[in-house]
Amino acid sequence: MDVRVRYAPSPTGMQHIGGVRTALFNYLYARSTQGRFILRIEDTDQTRYAREFEQNLYDTLDWLGINWDEGGPRGGQYEPYVQSKRFDLYKKYACELVDKGHAYYCFCDAERLEAVRKEQTAKKENLGYDRHCRTLSSDEVQQYLAAGKPYVIRLAVPLSGSTKFHDELLGDIEWKNEDVNPDPVLLKSDGFPTYHLANVIDDHLMHISHVMRAQEWIPSTPLHVILYEAFGWQHPGYCHLPMVMGQDGQKLSKRHGATSCNEFRNNGYLPEAIINYVAMLGCSFEDGRDMYSLEELGTLFRMEHINKAPAVFDYKKLEWFNGQYMRLKSDAELFALVWPFIANSGLLGNCGNGESNCEENRQKAGFLFADQTLLEPTDEQRTLLYKVMPLIRERLHFLTDAPLVLKFLFTEPECPPLEEIIPKKLDAAKTREVLLESKVVIAQLASLSEEEANVQFHELADRLAVKLGDIMMPIRMAVMGSKVSPPLVGSIQALGIDKAIERIDRTLLQRF
Repeated sequence: MDVRVRYAPSPTGMQHIGGVRTALFNYLYARSTQGRFILRIEDTDQTRYAREFEQNLYDTLDWLGINWDEGGPRGGQYEPYVQSKRFDLYKKYACELVDKGHAYYCFCDAERLEAVRKEQTAKKENLGYDRHCRTLSSDEVQQYLAAGKPYVIRLAVPLSGSTKFHDELLGDIEWKNEDVNPDPVLLKSDGFPTYHLANVIDDHLMHISHVMRAQEWIPSTPLHVILYEAFGWQHPGYCHLPMVMGQDGQKLSKRHGATSCNEFRNNGYLPEAIINYVAMLGCSFEDGRDMYSLEELGTLFRMEHINKAPAVFDYKKLEWFNGQYMRLKSDAELFALVWPFIANSGLLGNCGNGESNCEENRQKAGFLFADQTLLEPTDEQRTLLYKVMPLIRERLHFLTDAPLVLKFLFTEPECPPLEEIIPKKLDAAKTREVLLESKVVIAQLASLSEEEANVQFHELADRLAVKLGDIMMPIRMAVMGSKVSPPLVGSIQALGIDKAIERIDRTLLQRF
């Protein structure tokens, strides 16, 4: 059988990391088997659906490089791939089940259903439909239909026996039919299908061979298998993926930190880092390796390598991946990545089209993400930033760090408080001496390599009988205004010797 897998989200919110992992595992399985990856929009929940959520799905997959083969705006031979455009199909097949005796019309109104629920609650019985309309005679049904009485169509779940299916990860699973949701609605009174009906029909008609989804869907699978059997169709293979948990053992959620892909993108993560880390959440690849390209993952992925146990999301590990991928970037690549974050920070005075309000300007342009900007670098800015890319590469954890570590190049830092300038083992007099003597070395930096400059600073430390760190820290605070910055020598050379000495003189005048 040709492998055809799908990612079928409901666009009722922004794409989150759990959904991304489901999409990625389906994509990787398709690529590893030369199969097809289908994107389907399950938008039957129109009360929560929003066009922006659907667009966010496309934006997220595009940003991550997860290219789907059919569906969405790309179409395909089984169009439409949006459930709200397939309602005639769902009604046709729901009525077919009624004709076969596997489903029935239910005319119970909301008032009666609420009364049943209250009675079940009072008796401490399991909640669910009491199958009242399952025993209506044909004449009663026709009478209600002729009178125009509102109805839904319910599945007639078998009253005895059990339903079995095989899960590629968990093995054989069997549910007693009495434990299956009693006679759930398939077609609602407004003509909208429920998730279960639309999902099964679409998977069959689109020839989906394998369904890979989160383990929270296991309780729905017996119901889906019953539906397949009612139609007389072969159900797809199933693989229910382990949950993604926080460090506290609870399902990953907002309380653990960023979970939507938008947040990760706007917080300066690289798509390669997200892909690499998420692919390893609950799945193993080659021993002895941590980093893989998307193409390599698509070659190496095997369903049998998925772990049964829940995966724990480690933000520190993801941060490590992010840093590693930034280290691999060329100067030109890193510049292209950090430029929007620098431009949007307001450090450069305007944000495109002569406007100073970066966020407002971006919104006017229709930009949704922090890595988009209207502002183009001048030749001078480009030259300067290219010069410091090698300096900041090892310092960055996130792209959002770039404006912080490079702020000293574009703005005059405030003169730090005296206690932040003076090293722990020096006093004010000795620190003043360090700053005064350092100007002699700094004046020579334009013609020195970093190695030669370091020799000069070491000699200065020996001459003043202080540690090298106690030389560099006051200089760093005076010139950059921060303890955290790129390597000092390269930073001063990029800033300019005269400006660096000017900032030291200002510090001496204001603080000593």
